Amino acid sequence: MLLPRMRASMPAAGRRPRSLVRTAAIAATAVLVAGPLAASAHAEPETPATPNLPAELINAISRDLKISPQDYLNRADVAQKVASFATTAQRQFPDVFGGAWLDETGKAIVAIAPGDAHEQARKAVQDAGFTAKDVAKSETTLRGEKNAFQQWLKDQPESVSKSIRGVAVDTLNNSIAVRVDKADIPLPGFVDPARVIVMAAPPVGGEGQDVPKAAEIAGAGPRAMAAGDAFASVAGRMSLRCSLGFNGVDGNGNVVNITAGHCNPNIPATGGANSPGVFQLVGESMGPQMGSFQKSVLGNQDYSIVGINDQFRDSFSNPLVSVPNAAPITVTGVAVPVVGAPVCKSGARAGFSCGVVNAVDQTVQVGDRLLTQSFSSNICALPGDSGGPLVTGTLALGISSASSVADYPICEIPNLIGLITGNTPQLFAQPISTVLSDNPGLRVRTS
Repeated sequence: MLLPRMRASMPAAGRRPRSLVRTAAIAATAVLVAGPLAASAHAEPETPATPNLPAELINAISRDLKISPQDYLNRADVAQKVASFATTAQRQFPDVFGGAWLDETGKAIVAIAPGDAHEQARKAVQDAGFTAKDVAKSETTLRGEKNAFQQWLKDQPESVSKSIRGVAVDTLNNSIAVRVDKADIPLPGFVDPARVIVMAAPPVGGEGQDVPKAAEIAGAGPRAMAAGDAFASVAGRMSLRCSLGFNGVDGNGNVVNITAGHCNPNIPATGGANSPGVFQLVGESMGPQMGSFQKSVLGNQDYSIVGINDQFRDSFSNPLVSVPNAAPITVTGVAVPVVGAPVCKSGARAGFSCGVVNAVDQTVQVGDRLLTQSFSSNICALPGDSGGPLVTGTLALGISSASSVADYPICEIPNLIGLITGNTPQLFAQPISTVLSDNPGLRVRTS
């Protein structure tokens, strides 16, 4: 898992976490990175205004997505519109709705399976301005196959179960996709052999590094803290490095930050008198304590809610996402993940990186636990990026949880390997919408 030096399972009290990533891509059959925008047919095209995004993010969009900043914002907007339509369509046409996504050009596609409501659903798709595509199976059928696979897996011997790393509904291919560590694993008959993805298990990383405590540091103290800034979490002699997630407010009006569950070095102590602390990082050293872990979930989900100390309330009372020494993004709302949607992550280690969502609502093995309801994207993230924010457009989308390339020193190496082999880096994330729904009254700060 992208750790503080990231850990992929719950750390036991008093034990030092290891970095362990046991996951890889599941649902993406082809990288959904769009090409550059088509040139205007006018002899003297008008130059569009540059969106109000920081230069570092614009550079990441151009480098990783190869689209313009305005197209990035437009595609993010289309993705949320089709997501809203899909929610209604799933409810109105459960027998024929087959899922929705953005294609490689950013166009919204809605799949329709055979059934009595087929033509009615097709008309609704077209009336909404989206493109309808005929498929064989409804999303309900695919989710049933995913659940059946998970039930099947429970009864398998260890030789089989330990070779299977995850399963997801593969909307693009109207199938379920299964990731395995080796070929020739016996699978149930409803799994399409073409959607069994064989990849070598990713390397196991080293242990997390302690963050040295600082003496008096000039200038240390309250300052604006944005999502993506580094912090140190401390429990006794253990300390980890992570990235802050989205600033927020809980149901009682308390200032909080929402980051990763595995960034908490001692979950059993959470919320008590000895709850692990969250400290400011000043360079490579630990500065003053900014708060403590109020709640941490690490199992099927991966998130923490950090309560902020009174003297730092103003520092966290902003809706910003940033990378070190750069201008921030202002978060304007909350989004849900959509396959094909553009997404960018911020982290204290690797900065801004962008990709597209390639699987949603998936189950993936991370160490000795199963992360469920996660989404993934073809983005490089490194230890220290854990807990940091993922945005689509300027909307809060998720929290960095686990990476398939967490043991590389820089992103250029796995990115180059991905270009050569097609085995692109994968970042698995906790949807922020799920965190909010599980914690009534919790909200993300927005402009």
